Amino acid sequence: MPALANFVLENIGEYFTTPPTFDLGVVFKDSGPTIPLIFVLSPGADPLNSLEKYAETKKKHVDKVSLGQGQGPKAEKMIENGVKTGSWVVLQNCHLAVSWMGRLEKLCEELVSMKPHRDFRLWLTSYPSTAFPVSILQNGVKMTNEPPLGLKSNLLGTYATDPISNKTWFEACTLPKVFRKMLFGLCFFHAFIQERTQYGPLGWCIKYQFTESDLRISAMQLQIFIDEYPDKVPLDALNYLTGECNYGGKVTDARDRVLMATILKYIYC
Repeated sequence: MPALANFVLENIGEYFTTPPTFDLGVVFKDSGPTIPLIFVLSPGADPLNSLEKYAETKKKHVDKVSLGQGQGPKAEKMIENGVKTGSWVVLQNCHLAVSWMGRLEKLCEELVSMKPHRDFRLWLTSYPSTAFPVSILQNGVKMTNEPPLGLKSNLLGTYATDPISNKTWFEACTLPKVFRKMLFGLCFFHAFIQERTQYGPLGWCIKYQFTESDLRISAMQLQIFIDEYPDKVPLDALNYLTGECNYGGKVTDARDRVLMATILKYIYC
């Protein structure tokens, strides 16, 4: 794969090897109140935060539920309410509600006859699954947001995520020079370990998934600690929270946790 990418890059240009930035606005133009929008999930990518941020720009209320045992009736009520009021409904993890997929298929077929509010949108998220209704896939708008490849793409994508992309938050720290340097170190760490997953379990004991939520909570904690301890930033505490808790909480092997904390310690210092 790297050799093929290099061949394309050298012969027809970088445009054909660099994935375009994920843009919900472009996808939304093809949607409608009777056309579901389907996120095909991939490891390490969480579209919910981007969706909620986009809903704020559109001034739309979002009702969301993570499907699973007993959540079907709740999801159905949300759809019925959204059809009337024009709110957006997000049904997460459809692949976990195999027994309810038949009912979801029927609800989507009935949307036309229900004459939904023009602002109503139904958003579905699911990992690839044989249980997902084919008719919904055929009639819906499908999209996926795969983790970026390469340190450059990873860093650019990281700085485009919330809250880092929020100018007010980014400039609110009492020690901006220190904060920006350490934030870059954190973003580089996130990009580094995400990129490391392309080698599978090599270098780690097993393969792990690290998502935007890990980065988000670590960045917020970084700003809080710098604001509260401007005289001496507590590097040991930050290293523990980020390497051991936020990222390390997913790591099942103690050797991997030590490796991660060591990498982060050198990046922060």
